[in-house]
Formats: sequence, structure tokens, C-alpha cells
Amino acid sequence: MRSVTYSMNVSLDGYIAGPDGDFSWTPPDEEVFRSWIDEIRQVGVHLLGRRLYETMLYWETTDQDPPLDDSQLEWAALWKPLPKVVFSTTLSAVQGHARLASGGLAEEIERLRAEPGAGDIAIGGARLATQAAALDLIDEYRVRVYPVLVGGGISFFPQHERRVDLELVETRTFNSGVAYHRYRVAR
Repeated sequence: MRSVTYSMNVSLDGYIAGPDGDFSWTPPDEEVFRSWIDEIRQVGVHLLGRRLYETMLYWETTDQDPPLDDSQLEWAALWKPLPKVVFSTTLSAVQGHARLASGGLAEEIERLRAEPGAGDIAIGGARLATQAAALDLIDEYRVRVYPVLVGGGISFFPQHERRVDLELVETRTFNSGVAYHRYRVAR
């Protein structure tokens, strides 16, 4: 069965964006960016909330921008054809290899798990991940912890009323001081 993963950059105090929505403290260096490329190669479909979808639209046309380096071009080449499902109540259309979700989150994940195909079902965006966590649908949490305290904002970790035990699967520290941790939900 396909795993559901939630992976984002996070500040040391647990936020994916600061109080004003800023996440400029997360620009990956080459080594961190390469880890994102390696991870996206393992994804079969990406589920996104509206905000992250709109942020990631940049990568739909960025390969036409000449100043991109080889890693950025490689990311764009992997991201563009990747199937995406967007959860939004305000969008009426999406671009590229994306489609608007036709059902609820649990129904979409159940359907995707039942379909033939390889690769993880990745979730992007804290609000969508919070819904998935509340439904006990996340199999792995993957965090790239940046050495910065932003003091508030959008939390990486879902807030819910139950304990979730995790098993450390992998950890890595990059030369930039960013630490990667991959945890599997203990079931």
C-alpha cells in the first residue's frame, strides 16, 4: 500500500511560515535542495492545499527562465509532470498536471491507495496535513529543521487531541546546519 507522507521545511520552534506568512528563511542550499529532489522522485501523487498550490505554480513555468541552475531545472522537470490533487473551496480551475479534489481528503487518499501505481502520496501544506493527521492518515513525517526561531506563524505540527508515537527512520545534518528527520507513525 502507498504511504502518505507529510514533508515541509520548519523553523526550530515548529513553524513552516512566520507570523506574517514569510518563509524566506528557508531557501535551500544545493545540498538541501538535492535532498528535496531525491524525495520528490519517490512521490507518485502530491496533495496540496490552495496556498501551497499557488506558491508551487512558480515551478510550472520556471524552466523557461534562463537563470535557473541545473538542480532547479531538474526539480522543475520532476515537479511539472507529477500528478497533483488540489483541495480548495475557492479555486474553480487549476493548471498543469493538477486536478481539483472531487471528494474529501479521506476519500481521495483511499482512492489513491487503491489505484495501481508506485510512489508515495505526499501531502503539502499544514492545514491539509492537520486534517490528514486528525483522520490518522499520515504514515510518515519528514522535517527539514532550519536553525532559526520565527516566534509564531503557521505550525508544522498538527494540533489534535491524541498522542501519536513515532519511530525515527532517518536523520541527517546538512553543512548549512539544517537537520533532516524522518519519522514513521508507530502503528
